[in-house]
Amino acid sequence: MSDPLAQKTQFLAAAQAAADVAACIVRPFFRAGVRADDKADASPVTIADRSAERAIRAVIGERLPHHGIMGEEFGTEQPDAAYRWVIDPVDGTRAFLTGRPTFGTLIALLHDGVPVLGIIDQPITGERWIGVRGEATRYVSRLAGQAGTRLCPSLAQAELSCTAPEILEGDYRPRWEALSRAVKRVSWGGDCYAYGLLALGQVDIIAECTMKPWDWAALVPVVEGAGGRMTDWAGRPLRLDGDGSVLAIGNPALMDQACRLLAK
Repeated sequence: MSDPLAQKTQFLAAAQAAADVAACIVRPFFRAGVRADDKADASPVTIADRSAERAIRAVIGERLPHHGIMGEEFGTEQPDAAYRWVIDPVDGTRAFLTGRPTFGTLIALLHDGVPVLGIIDQPITGERWIGVRGEATRYVSRLAGQAGTRLCPSLAQAELSCTAPEILEGDYRPRWEALSRAVKRVSWGGDCYAYGLLALGQVDIIAECTMKPWDWAALVPVVEGAGGRMTDWAGRPLRLDGDGSVLAIGNPALMDQACRLLAK
C-alpha cells in the first residue's frame, strides 16, 4: 500500500501557506465591528469567514489542483478525490465576533476519509499547532507551552471542557452530564482552541456533539500527535458520516471509562 504522506513536505507547505494567508485576512477584522449574517442553521458568518475560506481554497487549488476540498462556507469540490482538504476558516465565529481570541483557523488533509494532517492556527495570539499522522505534534508560538498531553491519572482529577451548553441537544445532555459529574471541574468555551490546550496538557477531556467534519478533522492529528486520542462518544473512529459526537482525551487510558459514562 502506498504511503498517503509520501508527499508530506508538499502537503505541509501548502497547509502552512494557506494558514498564513488566512491569518493575514482574518487579523484586520478582529475587534473591528464586522457585521455578521445568520446562516440557515442560525450560526453567524462574517466577511472574515468567507474571505479566508476563498483564500485557503485558492492556495490549495493552485498547489494541489487534483485534491478535493470541503469547506464550511462554500461546500465541496472534487468529492471523489482520494485526498480531500477540510477547512473551517474561523472556527468559533461567536468568539471572533465578541473579541475573544479563542477562535481559530482549521485546515485538515484527509486521505480516503482519514485525517492525516491538521493545523490549528490562532492568528491573534500567533499560536499554531501542527499535527501529522505518525509524528509528534509541533506547537509554534512565542507563548509558553510545549506539545504533549497530560497523563491525568483519573477522571476524578480531570478538567473537562465543552464549547457551550446549547450544543448538548436531546439525549446528549444527560449523557454529557454523567461524565461531568465524574470529573474534577468543567469549563465552557474555547471552540478549537480548547483542543489546542488539551494538546498542551492544560485540559484533559473535551466532549461535544453536533460537530461537522470541518469542526473536528484538523484536531485529530494534533491531539493524537500530542499523545491523546479522539473518537466519537462510543469510542469509534471519527467519520465524515458519523453522528457528530466527539470525545478528545489526553490520557488514552481513561477513554473506556469516559465512553461508558457517555453511552446511551
